[in-house]
Amino acid sequence: MTTAPPDMPAAIRATKTQLRHRIGDVGKAFARVEELMRAEVDEVVARRERGEEVWPVVRFADIAAGTVPADVVEAVRRRGCAVVKGTFPRARAEAWDRDLVSYLERNEFEKTYEYVDDGVFGGLAAGRPSIFPIYWSKPQMEAREDPNMVAVRGFLNGFWKHESEGRVWFDPTRDTAYPDRVRRRAPGATSAGLSPHTDSGSVERWLLPAYQDVFRHVFDGDVDAYDPWDGAHRTEVHEFDSTVMCSAFRTFQGWTALSDMAPTEGVLHVVPVPSAMAYLLLRALQDDVPDDDLCGTTNGQALPIDAKWHPLLLPALTPIPAVEPGDTVWWHGDLIHSVGEVTDQKGWGNVMYIPASPHCEKNAAYAEKCGQAFLHGTSPTDFAAEDYETTWSGRPLLGDLNATGRAQLGLG
Repeated sequence: MTTAPPDMPAAIRATKTQLRHRIGDVGKAFARVEELMRAEVDEVVARRERGEEVWPVVRFADIAAGTVPADVVEAVRRRGCAVVKGTFPRARAEAWDRDLVSYLERNEFEKTYEYVDDGVFGGLAAGRPSIFPIYWSKPQMEAREDPNMVAVRGFLNGFWKHESEGRVWFDPTRDTAYPDRVRRRAPGATSAGLSPHTDSGSVERWLLPAYQDVFRHVFDGDVDAYDPWDGAHRTEVHEFDSTVMCSAFRTFQGWTALSDMAPTEGVLHVVPVPSAMAYLLLRALQDDVPDDDLCGTTNGQALPIDAKWHPLLLPALTPIPAVEPGDTVWWHGDLIHSVGEVTDQKGWGNVMYIPASPHCEKNAAYAEKCGQAFLHGTSPTDFAAEDYETTWSGRPLLGDLNATGRAQLGLG
């Protein structure tokens, strides 16, 4: 596991000096990426103002049949996000929602739950989340191992280049588990949402040699050569030990809807430009940013995107379209995202967080740890050790999993 440098400001200063020397003409490289980003953002805003859909919408039936239209495939590649309609039947997702309620009530979760602020979002504007540290309920386990979910994740993994430089970086056809939590936001809720940010590394994206390899074209000053879908070296990244670290390579972050949600109901927003990471990386190297600063990025917290440093990108923030129970929502692991504010929410806003994490040595090692956590009902090691489910009734056991579910957790 990578540990943080003992002197973070010094490490940032040294890294910025090194990267500026490597790039050469940093101003020229940034001017080019600004030009590219402005064109992308302008197109997103124009589409939204014309009332056109920004988020690509994919029918699960087309994924299952191998008939996703070429223009939809290209839209997913361009935007780095998608809603997959009908991943699960509506009735099944609504039944999962009821089963989750029963699981929580049977085990008196509300009487024992103590909200833990893990500091991940630091200075980001955020309300108290409705995200519960529940990982091993029957609905979550069934959704993760379901053939429909496996098919969707395989489709999404296929957008990535998984083999290059004479190496196979990951297997897009095999799943590993990245067990995550559930969100349950009740009708009438008011939430401040969550400011724009990215996950899976903050200062690491500049400081770590493996991430410098991931973004090698950007740091060579050739921003046009940067491909956000190139998986090279991403499975070699091991982030600094903190509450924000992710021990797996996720091609897409994702969640499964358990209720109807409208775009105005405090939902996910993204800047649908996968290559925007090149802008973020080069922005921090400009002369107006202090030498020991990375545009406000702090170790152990999510990477913030704000109006002070990144005003060009923020107009592109776009909410998901309306979703219904059984739909799944996906966004590229580098994508800037936020959660919208909501006042007096009209209906439930319930989801299960299930990303796409293809098989590789890094992901398999973490999945095996999660397999042991499943057997004991403890929290996965990427999350606070709250361990609510250790004694809960109704928690699935090994015999309740199918072959896929066991393999996802390194349990056979």
